[in-house]
Amino acid sequence: MSKILIHSIAFSPDGVSTAYLYNDIASKFKEFGYDVSVITTTPHYNVIQEELVKQPLKPVLGGIYYKSNYNGIPIKHIPQKKFKSSLLRILGFVYWHIMALIIGLFQKKVDIILSPSPPLTIGIINVILCKIKGSKSIYNVQEIYPDLMIESGILKSGFLIKFLKRIEKYVYNKSDLVTTIDEMFFRTIVGRFRYPKKLHIVPNFVDTSMYHALTPENLVLDPVMFPPTDYIKVMYAGNIGHAQDWEPLVQLALRLKDEKVVFFVIGEGVLKDSLKKSIEQYNLTNLNLLPYQPRNDIPSILSYSDIQFIFMSPKTENHGFPSKVYTIMACGKPLLICSGQNTPIVNFLSDKNCSFIVSEKELEKKVDIMSDYLKNVNVNDLKKLGNNGMNIIKKHYSKEVVTKQYVKLVSDLINS
Repeated sequence: MSKILIHSIAFSPDGVSTAYLYNDIASKFKEFGYDVSVITTTPHYNVIQEELVKQPLKPVLGGIYYKSNYNGIPIKHIPQKKFKSSLLRILGFVYWHIMALIIGLFQKKVDIILSPSPPLTIGIINVILCKIKGSKSIYNVQEIYPDLMIESGILKSGFLIKFLKRIEKYVYNKSDLVTTIDEMFFRTIVGRFRYPKKLHIVPNFVDTSMYHALTPENLVLDPVMFPPTDYIKVMYAGNIGHAQDWEPLVQLALRLKDEKVVFFVIGEGVLKDSLKKSIEQYNLTNLNLLPYQPRNDIPSILSYSDIQFIFMSPKTENHGFPSKVYTIMACGKPLLICSGQNTPIVNFLSDKNCSFIVSEKELEKKVDIMSDYLKNVNVNDLKKLGNNGMNIIKKHYSKEVVTKQYVKLVSDLINS
């Protein structure tokens, strides 16, 4: 029996998209008879108490690390917290890497080590482990680093930029295989490989048994937060952070304040307070800011909406692809997209006939275009767009379809 070690910064019971993605990948490998184990962190991105009760973490050696079990898959969790102090965050990050290397060295016969980015440095640990243990590594590029940090303005030091770019090339070229999630990502990084055939496209996916369209009578929602209305319901559910551009939303809600259109933003994040202040400043009674909702309620919440919006930040739009796109499409909902041309999200959606895409750069013009669209859109046309997306997901991007691609990739690598 071949053994696969998944090394990820997030895994169950953490409640973020990377964790959900790799939960499903790990389960598929187990289903196909692989011996699977996981090295990850303690939940710190989105801690859900109910999930911690289902999957308790047991301390080892006084809490140096923790153990848990996910559907028969053994997991080792290295402590991490969202420290406010930058120094503590760096120290915690270093501790995670050191402990991951030590724990990895004690893993018995490992054939494949599979890891998603970010962080970029996770690839270095895997390359070291593979050299020592005679294993093979697969590095999965979910976001392109350090490009994302450079263009967002987080990373400005020329020395650090050169250093991280060298690490990036090292990880790409020393890994046995590298996968990325999109054609645009592929084009961006393929020139950084000594052997381009090492790079493969394997898209992300969605669990269509969980995420699917629901009829109005089957929705299970709080009527106070989600009241019945004949208004066009425009919604975003996810992280309220820097990857999204929030100013177009504020201006759009202001423009449509007296129209039969209502907006919902659901979730948590570093820019939530800023968005709340804008709502109060402009008295945007048509823009509802709601807290994080349980994952099991998301199909009902998406089905309640008429259209889902994603406004990508111009600073980072070339280096990220929101996994929620698959979830929205699986639930039969169309998308309202703000993003520049030749970006991953536009490249993916442009030929799917399930979205309305605005690539105008000037704020006032993009708000004009979206305002006119929402004032005049027909609900039945939105349903048609949503059905188009749902059918595409079922055919090409379901959990069953894509996880089999990972299994085949690993099988071919082991047998090569």
